[in-house]
Amino acid sequence: MNGGVPLPRLSIGSLGGTVSMQAAAPGHAVRPTLGCDEQLAKVPQLRHMADVEVATLGLLPSASLGFAALLDVLAWARSEVERGAQGVILTQGTDTLEETAYFLDLLWPFDVPLVMTGAMRAASQPGNDGPANLLSAAQVALAQGSRGRGVLVVMNDQVHCAAKVRKTASLALAAFESPGCGRVGDVVEGAVVYRQPPGLRDVLPLPHRIEHRVALLEVCLDADTALLQAVAPLGYEGLVIAAFGAGHVSGSWAALLDQLASALPVIVATRTGSGSTARATYEFAGAEIDLQRKGVHMAGQLCPRKCRILLWLLLGTGEQTALQSWLSQ
Repeated sequence: MNGGVPLPRLSIGSLGGTVSMQAAAPGHAVRPTLGCDEQLAKVPQLRHMADVEVATLGLLPSASLGFAALLDVLAWARSEVERGAQGVILTQGTDTLEETAYFLDLLWPFDVPLVMTGAMRAASQPGNDGPANLLSAAQVALAQGSRGRGVLVVMNDQVHCAAKVRKTASLALAAFESPGCGRVGDVVEGAVVYRQPPGLRDVLPLPHRIEHRVALLEVCLDADTALLQAVAPLGYEGLVIAAFGAGHVSGSWAALLDQLASALPVIVATRTGSGSTARATYEFAGAEIDLQRKGVHMAGQLCPRKCRILLWLLLGTGEQTALQSWLSQ
């Protein structure tokens, strides 16, 4: 209670990652050891902001998370909302944070915000950022202006939408950006300031199968086609290409994509890290006009890693015919 007013209910789940890591002794390397209760103990003011429920859902580095595990996490988060949570927070490692956030965003049906955060410095390191990020995440999760925005990523007092955010630095504290569009908000002296109102959201149903696989290949100078030729024989049901520039591949890759695109959905995205694929500028063999004639989908603004997630979920829900409309958003 806060002056006789019931506190809002906030659910926090921990998956592991750097925010949960510390060294066993000075000079030793860090590994995941801190559960959700121990993370929360470093931010005592949270107990005065909300009626907090905590759950340690895992102690994994985020590179070891998978789609099946994320569906279990989603089920936990949904159940927390159905039990009355007014905000949900997930802490995890930053290596795959941009991907897990987008995965969950595509399936999050509530106006209640789902906020994801982590840390770039382990709990035993000087200047560790985990407690500050968790506090900011709670302020975002409880803010009225966060409702209807789906999954949000909060790091370094900045708020990013799941579809745009990327980890752009390996070790720096300011490791997250939304290239081309910028963050959607900031946490300023504990208050959440958004730059624009929430927009309309499309949400996918839960996948009814999870055994299918989508390949992700990156083009590079003088790359051979051996891996590309192996995609269909190995049983992959979809393919994403991280392509040159505005969405270009070599002539030899284009010839193979002509065959592949008739058998499975193929998306070409840009490997550059910022900007969109083109649609109607270049016409040489392997350029976007040529690839679209072959039945290849151009990713637009969506990065290759998120294209793979989108295609995996569309295949799992049987809605792959809607792929182009999703890429056009």
